[in-house]
Amino acid sequence: MKLEGIRSFLFLLILSQFVNLGFICHVQATPTRLLTSHVPGAIKELGLKPIGRLPAGQRLSVVIGLPMRNQAAFQQLLDQIYDPASPEYHHYLTPDEITDRFGPTETDYDTVIAFAKTNGLRIAGTHRGRTILTVDGTIADIEHAFHVRMLVYQHPIEARTFYAPDSEPSVNLSVPLLHVSGLNNFILPRPGGSPGSRRAIAGAHSGGGSGPGGAYIGQDYRAAYVPGTSLTGSGQSVGLLELDGYYTNDILSYEQASGLPNVVITNVLVDGSTGTPDSNGNWVGEVSLDMEMVISMAPGISRLIVYEAPNSSTTWVDILTQMQEDNAAKQLSSSWLFLYDDANADPIYQKFAMQGQSFYQCSGDDLAFYKTVGQWTDDPNVTLVGGTELATAADGSWRSETVWNNGDGLHGSGGGVSGSYMGNFTIPTWQTGINMTNNGGSTTKRNVPDVSMVAYNAWVAWDNGSTGWWWGTSIAAPLWAGFTALANQQAIAEGEPTLGFLNPALYAIGTGPLYSSCFHDVTTGNNTNSHSASLYYAVPGYDLCTGWGSPSGVNLINVLTQTPIVYDPVRNAANGSITLSSLCVPGSTNVVFAATNLAPPVMWQPISTNVASSAGAWQYADTNATNYKTRFYRIVNYLPGR
Repeated sequence: MKLEGIRSFLFLLILSQFVNLGFICHVQATPTRLLTSHVPGAIKELGLKPIGRLPAGQRLSVVIGLPMRNQAAFQQLLDQIYDPASPEYHHYLTPDEITDRFGPTETDYDTVIAFAKTNGLRIAGTHRGRTILTVDGTIADIEHAFHVRMLVYQHPIEARTFYAPDSEPSVNLSVPLLHVSGLNNFILPRPGGSPGSRRAIAGAHSGGGSGPGGAYIGQDYRAAYVPGTSLTGSGQSVGLLELDGYYTNDILSYEQASGLPNVVITNVLVDGSTGTPDSNGNWVGEVSLDMEMVISMAPGISRLIVYEAPNSSTTWVDILTQMQEDNAAKQLSSSWLFLYDDANADPIYQKFAMQGQSFYQCSGDDLAFYKTVGQWTDDPNVTLVGGTELATAADGSWRSETVWNNGDGLHGSGGGVSGSYMGNFTIPTWQTGINMTNNGGSTTKRNVPDVSMVAYNAWVAWDNGSTGWWWGTSIAAPLWAGFTALANQQAIAEGEPTLGFLNPALYAIGTGPLYSSCFHDVTTGNNTNSHSASLYYAVPGYDLCTGWGSPSGVNLINVLTQTPIVYDPVRNAANGSITLSSLCVPGSTNVVFAATNLAPPVMWQPISTNVASSAGAWQYADTNATNYKTRFYRIVNYLPGR
């Protein structure tokens, strides 16, 4: 009996092992997917060695991202939405339409949720777009789920440690993943602006602005950049990404001190934010600064939406997603510096564009990009804003601008080329064709910034009663959001859609005959530092200090809100707005178009004597005798000799 019992026991043991092996084989049949771009490049580049490991019981929040479905079709439609020659031009989609057509399926999203739960991770947040899933868990659970070890390193340039995985993560999951945000904190989100002492700006009258000590405040920004306009942003909402709270009395104090109306403010609290400012006054100040700049440029907006979340390595992803899914503001701005080459962010920026939302990001305050710089803003689906030092005349009108550079070798307008250290974005189509010989830019990689505005001597009220001067490209980005609210007000009034992603239009203007009338071209100054002594310098036209420059009054608004007229000589037809009355040939100065849908009829003439080129955008202007308003139109896809 004992022998028989032993045999039975051995049989059951062997059988159980076969069962276990079968189970293991079944699990391993699920594809093991290797992810990329989670280990900071500085570790390999600088030969950093770990000094420890995160405690197994410590909790960590991460954001799991899923790629868009039908990515090729998604990108094709996005390109068409910003191609004036396409029937899809400015035909925006809603968030739900994007999800239905291009979002991950519900089954895939549920599979990722089940994967997280199976690995001991708590579901902290889901999104209806199904591309983002926020989870948290212990370090032990994180390491098990993604097959990594979470190591600790001494930061190479900051007085702190940072954590990162020892290798690229992998998952046993049938559904493809895009990225896992939060697996390292090499870059901590921080505000782009800072309070500082004021200095005189060459060429400015007694300081420049009407605020204390000549600081710029309130109406000064409109007087310099959109003098005489009646546009105030009426009917528009502006959204701000913020990683701290603010004091309402500071905003009221600023409005009263600068003679601005009280703007309606809506707070959207994300990831458990209470809206209460933390103890760091500078972070509180960034929120106030952003709000006050928008109100200064667009004092008549219907609503200022402040999206607030606690400052961490992942909350900014949730704010971006909330902004996109709300679709409540058509102009958005961020003055916070975070991990821009995070792959989870790019699809959100693309959705902004597909929905007709303009998103502005400050280009950073650390001068020319260099290895280990604390920020590297280069995503091609974002309008990146550099900074200038502004000089105004006695009446407050624009006089001149130069590149913002504090002269300390540390702070000034951020700019550079993608792929030099972080990110690896190829040059977008709208940025090709620019002569980069003199500006130090790249003909194969994304160049930054795109545009600029003043980034020095701004008067700010913050931190429950503090006031003073601030500098930073974080001044310029919300000013551009406010400026876009003015343009969108005009577009809507004329029956046009909102402007959406501005870069294709901005670069078409920059390379066209209207550039000098639409932009203040910044041609003096530099953003060089000890890491890049020869890069970069301001030059005529586009440069990597200030982009195309700053807006020159309502001229830029008029051009941005133009109605594109697409004429193809092969089809010998326009889009219904005009009829061709004489042949359009390169170099012609007598091209005349007769508008058939306006009363009274108006004639269309070239805006200059040298409007033509062998291809590309031709721009024309008309004067309507009814309202005496000049509007600008362009003809694209001209085919010589056809």
